[in-house]
Amino acid sequence: MPRTPRNVLAALLAVAAVAVLGAGGAAAAPDPRDLGGEQSGPPPWPAPADPSAAVREAGLEMLTAEGVVQHTHTHLDILVDRRPVTVPASIGIDEPGGRISPVHTHDTTGVIHVESPRKAVFTLGQFMAEWRVPLTADRIGGLRAGKGSRLTAYVNGRKVGGNPAAIVLRGHDEIALVFSRGAATGPVPSGYDWPQGL
Repeated sequence: MPRTPRNVLAALLAVAAVAVLGAGGAAAAPDPRDLGGEQSGPPPWPAPADPSAAVREAGLEMLTAEGVVQHTHTHLDILVDRRPVTVPASIGIDEPGGRISPVHTHDTTGVIHVESPRKAVFTLGQFMAEWRVPLTADRIGGLRAGKGSRLTAYVNGRKVGGNPAAIVLRGHDEIALVFSRGAATGPVPSGYDWPQGL
């Protein structure tokens, strides 16, 4: 059996030690939802640098062209302490690769396009996963509910309970995610002024 040089052995032991610490040793293990490039800080949250990988991680496929079998649009508003958060353009779009997810954005208006080659149920959670912004019942990105803060979801101005990631993207619905510190949330959008053609 060939001998392993000491510097290579030392490097392997160092890697193993890091792996053990990351798995729950002396150092705290990271939240698994923070792995894979997810955006775990406060807004703004830019579009992912590798949209194709984000789309695959969201459980969706990249297409060579927009689908035409299912074609709907949903509007998303995100408010943090009454301030709007920009939903970036090109979520779900790999322009250099010429590929596109059935769930994507073209601009910063907050309009989510569903353009699929087959009928399916698409959710806000899939879109947020493509954006790599974690969304649960008590978390959006790096903002967590509790200790006086809360995350509330609305569809067409009506409060929705449970995990907002389960909200289905339906044609011309207005979804609002409102994160607030303290009691006041401010006005919640109940609709969107849809341009002609959308």
